Amino acid sequence: RIGIDVGGTHTDAVLVKSNEVVASCKVLTSQNISDGLLNALDSLLRQASSEPADLQAVMIGTTQFTNAVVERRSLEQVAVIRVGLPSGASIPPTTGWPDDLVAAVNPLVFMISGGHTYDGLEISPLDLDALDSALQKISEQGIRQIAVASIFAPSDPAQELAIEQHILRQFPQMDLTLSHRIGQLGLLERENAAILNASLKPLAQRVISSFGEALASRSISCPFYISQNDGTLMDEVMARQFPALTFSSGPTNSLRGASLLTGLEDAIVIDIGGTTSDIGVLKGGFPRQSNLSASVGGVRTNFRMPDILPLGLGGGSIVKPDGSQIGPVSVGYQLPQMGRVFGGDTLTATDIAVASGGADLGDASLLQDLPASLIASVNELMHQMLDEGVDRMKSSRDPVPVILVGGGALLVSKPLKQASTLLKPEYSGVANAIGAAHSQIGCDMERMIVGDASARRTVLEEMKLHLRDQLRQAGGKLETARIADQEETAVSYMATPAVRVRMKMVADLDLPGEAHAAG
Repeated sequence: RIGIDVGGTHTDAVLVKSNEVVASCKVLTSQNISDGLLNALDSLLRQASSEPADLQAVMIGTTQFTNAVVERRSLEQVAVIRVGLPSGASIPPTTGWPDDLVAAVNPLVFMISGGHTYDGLEISPLDLDALDSALQKISEQGIRQIAVASIFAPSDPAQELAIEQHILRQFPQMDLTLSHRIGQLGLLERENAAILNASLKPLAQRVISSFGEALASRSISCPFYISQNDGTLMDEVMARQFPALTFSSGPTNSLRGASLLTGLEDAIVIDIGGTTSDIGVLKGGFPRQSNLSASVGGVRTNFRMPDILPLGLGGGSIVKPDGSQIGPVSVGYQLPQMGRVFGGDTLTATDIAVASGGADLGDASLLQDLPASLIASVNELMHQMLDEGVDRMKSSRDPVPVILVGGGALLVSKPLKQASTLLKPEYSGVANAIGAAHSQIGCDMERMIVGDASARRTVLEEMKLHLRDQLRQAGGKLETARIADQEETAVSYMATPAVRVRMKMVADLDLPGEAHAAG
């Protein structure tokens, strides 16, 4: 397998056979994506003396869609259909969005009658006449991307599914994003997620196609998969439909890679890059999921996002001359030109790591004028920042295992007080690509259970069957399927006892000739 993580600055890649890393590389990410991808593929195949026909799968993690939202570029106009009148009219779609993002998406909004209550009762019948009127206006304006959000759709998606069928019968060229397929309970955040996803789908077609063309140009004909933000994979077809599910897949891959490299399933992972340190929690070998609404480009969403604490500390972080502050400003990819250890004139965290003896790169003689007191105080401050970050993320007061990954892991030159053991495994610099290479197929769903224990058993069995069918369609090996996570939360103040259930199921990829996929 090949695992590739396309970052904003570098593209990391590994070629693995079972659990063994056969080749690895780190190349600059190109503006058109394909060139950096090709450089990585060529390097791996050359190092491993492998032929394209030897490959069984390629796994790719990318930040392209997150960057598009953050930078307000390559976003398509979206028509938004909210199903929930009369009760859902008080806060219209895109409320609270940054003005520049609203301008980039330029939403055409319609609100029609429909929706369900938490226990499955209709708020009002679906108004097909209002839907037809909206469709006429959408068609006249030449809009193809439509986001549909109905109240409590994850619990009962019937009306969203009926709208999909109704639209595609009349306008088969329309491209729909149904909110229950991408978000969780909570109308506004789920609707936001659906709108962002819809705006990214044309870009997804271009990006995913460029990945396929790059592989084909090297005669690589095996299937390729895209990393999701919960530590699992989706196939090419699903990635074209749900590009927003890649948000935060980079840190997620690093956490999965850290687990695979060390064999630890429960630990704190610090992924130190050029600009930031991302601290996450491994729970059962997967990233701990955040229970808070995630903000993407200034928009609240309820994607399944990893619980990550970003710190403004990386290899390129600029150090104040008096040592009183490190970061959050960084020289980033210009470190080889601007860092003092490389002949530049900017004092960075990497310079301090080299001067303190914790790292060996560049020309240490260029740092001889730095006072010993400055080196010691800044080195202590770096470790203190990471210690405080670990303390904020761990769930017990006792020290916990800590795994260091990322190219900036060289900043840590002594033990951390909050770490019971401190691990920096081999290939830690490409842990993100290793995480991608060994990821599993995964899917999840959320339902509301109303009623007694018998109703609970029925709903849970239905969820398991539905998830197994999704895994099968996505190329999962069903004999390896297992429930990776299940959360049940009682919903207070309801007339009828209700429980909110989220279930996640994973399975190994069903690859020809491979008896068992690691992970």
